[in-house]
Amino acid sequence: MFSEKLKKDKLSLHPMNSFSNKLKIFNDPVYGFVSLPFEIIYDLIDHPYFQRLRRIKQLGLTNLVYPGALHTRFHHAMGAMHLMGQAIDVLRSKGNKITDEEAEGVTIAILLHDIGHGPFSHALENSIVSNIHHEVLSELFMNRLNQEFDGRLNLAIKIFQNKYPKKFLHQLVSSQLDMDRLDYLKRDSFFTGVSEGVISSDRIIKMLNVVNDELVVEAKGIYSIEKFIIARRLMYWQVYLHKTVLSAESLLVNILKRAKELAEKKVELFCTPSLKTFLYNKYNKKDFINNPELIDLFAQLDDNDITTSIKVWANHNDIVLSMLCKQLINRKLLKVELRNQAFKQETIKPIKERIKKLYKLNDKEVAYFVFSGAVTNDAYRADKIRINILTKEGKVMDITEASDQLNIDMLSKTVKKYYLCYPK
Repeated sequence: MFSEKLKKDKLSLHPMNSFSNKLKIFNDPVYGFVSLPFEIIYDLIDHPYFQRLRRIKQLGLTNLVYPGALHTRFHHAMGAMHLMGQAIDVLRSKGNKITDEEAEGVTIAILLHDIGHGPFSHALENSIVSNIHHEVLSELFMNRLNQEFDGRLNLAIKIFQNKYPKKFLHQLVSSQLDMDRLDYLKRDSFFTGVSEGVISSDRIIKMLNVVNDELVVEAKGIYSIEKFIIARRLMYWQVYLHKTVLSAESLLVNILKRAKELAEKKVELFCTPSLKTFLYNKYNKKDFINNPELIDLFAQLDDNDITTSIKVWANHNDIVLSMLCKQLINRKLLKVELRNQAFKQETIKPIKERIKKLYKLNDKEVAYFVFSGAVTNDAYRADKIRINILTKEGKVMDITEASDQLNIDMLSKTVKKYYLCYPK
């Protein structure tokens, strides 16, 4: 098996691995010096599955708008792990029982929560494999690692799946106020330079507590939570759903869509071996479960596979694929219009006709260059795992009830915007 080979390779590279100091310290640009709390964390970070996250950008193609946004999923996972350590210390100091085994389990769960991300993170979520969310792949990766680590990840997987009795541990990993969100907002703000996303993660974590197995925020932290929700809304419009980012990522999705269409027709395309496997075949969740080797092949995929292929495809004789690739490589992105109402066909049709004539495209081909869609912004949703505030009187209330800011209630409403992309 591929994973067995990896284990042997690692052993040959680190013959004294079991005797080395694994409680390392690393320097993080956001938090400063960060230490590894458990030896198993070192071994998981050292694994090729996790090292792959160094080669996957956290924000996909956002660096085409914010040049500093080149940080990776590796950075984010390490940061979320650090915040988890702080949260565990705070909750323990307030009398909440968290055993060493539980601390290790929840730390592993947050460290590996994004290990299933494919190239360019969310941008290609359904392009390389269909109908498989990255969290499902993360779980499959964790199961494979659990086999290699002789069951040491059992507790972490239960917490990740929300099947462990202490539900607040899962909420630290996945909720509307988890260590994942606290890190990515602060980190993405830092690397993009968008100051509106700055949050006080230290203050929020210091205010955490547990009531009736639910994570709560003490009343003194309510203003930090209000700022957190507002920062989330602003970061979505300014960074994650920035119209130029939408344009770039739509181009990338269409490149893979066209490549898959050609692959289905058996057209020869340059690909790295791992990309070729997924481009010329259709795999679903069942395939990954029935054929564990697919996880090893997926683990070889990263941003470099896609970037390298796009550079070569720019010279392909298929005019659509070639044009799309050249547009992305040279940052000749599609123009984007963003508004509150859906675009009508009478608006889209003349643009399509003009582009068809200009580039000599047929009806099917022009759809790669002129298209519309919608995006939604959910800063906070009271119908999910809520952000609970613990009042001074000992009452637990949802943030929208506890806040005296009218805009918090407004921010809990989903905002939908529509976009239209076409060549300039």
